[in-house]
Amino acid sequence: MGVHGLTTLMEKNQKVYRDVRCRGSRLVIDGCNLLYALYFDSGLDQNHGGEYASFEVLIEKFIRALRDCSISPYVVLDGGSDPTDKKLQEVTRRAGERIKRANRAAVRGGREDILPALAKVVLLQTLARLEVRFAQCYGEADREVAALAKEWRCPVLSGDSDFYVFDLPAGILPLSYFCWEDVQRSGSQSFIRCRSYNTSSFSILFGVQKQMLPAFAALAGNDYVKLEGTELARFGPQGTGRTSHLEWLLRWLRDFQWPSEALEAALGLMEDLSVDRRAELLRGLSLLKDWGLVPQWTRLPLSQGRLSSEVLDVLLLKRKSLRIPVDRGDSPSAHLASRPLRQVMYGLLLGNGKEVQERDREGLQLKLIQVGTAFTKSSRGLVLPSLHQVEPPKRLKVLLEALQVSEEPLSRLPPPLRLPVAATCYWLQSAVPPPEEELLGALLLGLSQIIINKCKHDVFSAPQTLKRIHSCLEVSIQLNQLLGFPLPEPQIARLFEGTLVHQLVRRMKSGRKVSVENKPLIEKLYKTCQNVVNQFHTQETSENQKTQKNSETWTLDTLQSQKTHKILEAQEKTSPLQRRPLDELTPDLQRLFLLNEDEATEARSSIRVQEDLRLCEMVSVRYRAKGGRNKSKH
Repeated sequence: MGVHGLTTLMEKNQKVYRDVRCRGSRLVIDGCNLLYALYFDSGLDQNHGGEYASFEVLIEKFIRALRDCSISPYVVLDGGSDPTDKKLQEVTRRAGERIKRANRAAVRGGREDILPALAKVVLLQTLARLEVRFAQCYGEADREVAALAKEWRCPVLSGDSDFYVFDLPAGILPLSYFCWEDVQRSGSQSFIRCRSYNTSSFSILFGVQKQMLPAFAALAGNDYVKLEGTELARFGPQGTGRTSHLEWLLRWLRDFQWPSEALEAALGLMEDLSVDRRAELLRGLSLLKDWGLVPQWTRLPLSQGRLSSEVLDVLLLKRKSLRIPVDRGDSPSAHLASRPLRQVMYGLLLGNGKEVQERDREGLQLKLIQVGTAFTKSSRGLVLPSLHQVEPPKRLKVLLEALQVSEEPLSRLPPPLRLPVAATCYWLQSAVPPPEEELLGALLLGLSQIIINKCKHDVFSAPQTLKRIHSCLEVSIQLNQLLGFPLPEPQIARLFEGTLVHQLVRRMKSGRKVSVENKPLIEKLYKTCQNVVNQFHTQETSENQKTQKNSETWTLDTLQSQKTHKILEAQEKTSPLQRRPLDELTPDLQRLFLLNEDEATEARSSIRVQEDLRLCEMVSVRYRAKGGRNKSKH
């Protein structure tokens, strides 16, 4: 999160930088900083669920630029929150700000720098596919990044001002000056123009010993130690701006040789500082952590990014900070629908009788909610230290019970679609209010890897129900990871595109045609998804419907039959889908698969055509008129 005001101070003092050409070396990359910088600086959509396919392409271009210049990237990402809670006040403040920004984005449109929920998953999946070496830390990555760069004597790429205080042999390459999109050539060699910073330049410019920079960061008011803004502020310049305070502090530090001397002197300036507060501030400089609660078997998956780092917050802090999506403050939290899933995950992590503090929003306020653990029939009795030793069939059963689906219908789908469709089934049963037909149809078309022509869309508020499927899918992925991948993890960039779903919804509601290539295979896969979803959705209907609930499903073919017409009429009073009359519904569904030649020259979707075609060619599932009768809990 950085030293407050330091980046601005550097911008005012450009002499601390020198122009360099980056090529032919290792490069340690601050992964979380890269994640935000790539997504936010690219102009990708933030308000409609994320442009994950385009983000994947952007990551590929970034890695390709490095490799073209013979740069070997090593990406290091943050893990869980600091167990000492030294940053809790700052994290809480920023969460409150994020809630207000998310509301502004939903109400007014515009960009408020709200990262889509699954962007980090896309980054990790893409890095793994490109065989880029990366690691996820147990805590914050700053010191691990610095230690690695110091060992290898290579630069660090980051936009985080925390790195300005580390004395690194090859220095820091600020992301804002790293021109990776414009690779240059000199003879036979390619290079990236950038700027480099090292502590020697900083020390010379401000007349401070290099070893004093950590003390400078602490006293300036970083995320760990909050001296600035309290008693210390009165000893600096008054009303002259943030950077002036930093410049005054640097001049004050010139008289010290060691950080401990400066810290003691700073605390001594505060005459009214209590003994307890003094000890607390001194402890703020320590980084002692106890990882005894983290089982050994989880540590490798955590470091490899195959297990969500949020597991650490639950284990060590009994806390989970829920992501804030772009959402109206006057609507319920999007995470309510997925809470039962999280409770099952908490049960596996903590056992019976424990509670986790979820940090969610209520209206426009941050709300702390105590949530108990829960268990499925198969998860009761399982404990985290030996969870990895449980037989795969039982781990699969735990996942399916949590998602309230059964294995047989899912087996009709290609492996990459099983977890997303299962999450969709769960969402459909828990969504309040229920999703509109157009939204469900558009979502399943997206999961079916449709290829459509991109169309320009206006900014509009995303449907609340779509936010819930984001949350349900995210928690499903985390639970699947914790259980050792009983279902294949879907490649998010290939299966979900938020802007695409919204465009489909708009077109379906307005009666516009949707262009679809490779129609027979796509239609076949779409029907299979519909069959699976409808089977689970109708399992809790009335007794007279149970005899026929799996004999017909909502598809293009069956909607043409009089028999299906009667089934839909019978379901109209009980189905959360709130189905429309058949004469209104059928034309909308038919439009989904009509080729629109007039729009064939529009810009293509950001999803890769060839990848989608290969996936569609693999689809060989047969349409089944009847399915299992496994019970599902609403």
